[in-house]
Amino acid sequence: MSVTVYFSSVSGSREVKQQQSEIFQFLDAKKIKYFAVDISQSPEKKEEMKKKVGNQSAMPPQVFNGDKYCGDYQKFFEAIEDGKPEAFFKL
Repeated sequence: MSVTVYFSSVSGSREVKQQQSEIFQFLDAKKIKYFAVDISQSPEKKEEMKKKVGNQSAMPPQVFNGDKYCGDYQKFFEAIEDGKPEAFFKL
C-alpha cells in the first residue's frame, strides 16, 4: 500500500494551498512515503480523482492509501485533532 495525495499546484485558493501543505508537511515529518498527483497538469488526473472519490465536485487535496479512500483535508484535520492520524492514512 502507498499513500497518494491528489493536489493542485496552481490553485487560486490560499486555503487549498495551506491544506495541501499541511498534509505534505505531516507526511514528510513522519517520513511516510507518498505519491503526489498534480491534477492541474492533466484533465485525466482530475477526473480520475473525482471518480475515485465518487464526487464530481471533489476538490484537492484528496488522500488515498492504495485503492482505499482516506478522505479530504477536513477528515485529515479531524484525525489530527483526535490524535489518530495513522487511522486516517490507513497505516
